[in-house]
Amino acid sequence: MTEAVLTADRILEAAEQVLRRFGPAKTTVVDVARALNVSHGSIYRHFPSKAALRDAVAQRWLHRVSAPLQAIAAQQAPAPARLKKWFDALIAIKRRKVLDDPELFATYHRIAEQAGDVVDAHVHELVTQLTQIIEDGVREGSFVVADPRASAAAVFQATLRFHHPVHAGEWLKPGIDEDFATLWQLLMSGLMKRP
Repeated sequence: MTEAVLTADRILEAAEQVLRRFGPAKTTVVDVARALNVSHGSIYRHFPSKAALRDAVAQRWLHRVSAPLQAIAAQQAPAPARLKKWFDALIAIKRRKVLDDPELFATYHRIAEQAGDVVDAHVHELVTQLTQIIEDGVREGSFVVADPRASAAAVFQATLRFHHPVHAGEWLKPGIDEDFATLWQLLMSGLMKRP
C-alpha cells in the first residue's frame, strides 16, 4: 500500500487484524504499520498515539453495537415493544460476539477497559437511545415516569447482567433467559401506566 491512499479506516481494519493476531498487550503501532506496508510515522499522521489508535478501534467496535440499536430506537412503533426489541437486540449482539469469536471479544473487552472515555460515551449514547424510547412512551401514554433519562439509566443498569461483558460467563448458563424475563416484567411494571 502506498502512503498516499492510507486512510483512517484502512488503519483501523489493519489494527483489528493485528489485534486479533497478537492481542492488545503485544500489538504495537509498528505492527499495524508493517501490516499495511507503511512507516509507523504514517500511522501517527492519522492517530497521534497508540492510545488514540486503541480508542478509535474501541469506538469502531462499540459503534457496531450501537448503530442497530439506534435504528430500533428511531422506529415508529409502540414504546413498550420497541424497548423490549432494543434490549433483545443488545443481548443478541453481545452474545453473538462472544459465541462467534470469544478470543476477539476478550481482546475488545480488554481494549475497552483501557478506553474509559470511549466506553463512557458509548454508554451515554445507549442511555440516550433508551431515553428517546421512554420519552415516546410517556407521550403515547404507555409509560408514567417523572424523569425519562433517570428511568433509562436505571433500566440500563438493572439489565447489566445480561449485556455487560464482565458477565459474559453467565450468558450461556441455563435459566438466564428466564431470569431476564422475570426482571423485564418487574421493570415494565415500574414503567407502565396503571389502569
